[in-house]
Amino acid sequence: MYSYEDGLRAVRPYIKLGKRVGLTIRQLGYPIKNALKGWHRENEQRKGLRAVCVRRSKYTSAQREAAVNHYLENGRSITATIQTLGHSSSGLLSIWIRGRCPEMRVLVAP
Repeated sequence: MYSYEDGLRAVRPYIKLGKRVGLTIRQLGYPIKNALKGWHRENEQRKGLRAVCVRRSKYTSAQREAAVNHYLENGRSITATIQTLGHSSSGLLSIWIRGRCPEMRVLVAP
């Protein structure tokens, strides 16, 4: 059984590492996944360790704009855009397209 202090020592890096369970457990050597999530939930309820977790985007706004422009100017093919620009996610590209052109219907193949 872990003490409250053990829980606090685990929750701080968990928040700092972007709420990544596996990474936190590998770094600390303890606890199990459910215990870590439970401690985090408990601390949020107590408002003890309130921190904003913000992940940086893998792509810059210029890269997102370039991808959407390529899609719109080159036949509206998500597959061709991904292959040309080297992006890895068709779902992410479709979200960017819908954000810029909400009236446009974007089809993503499964």
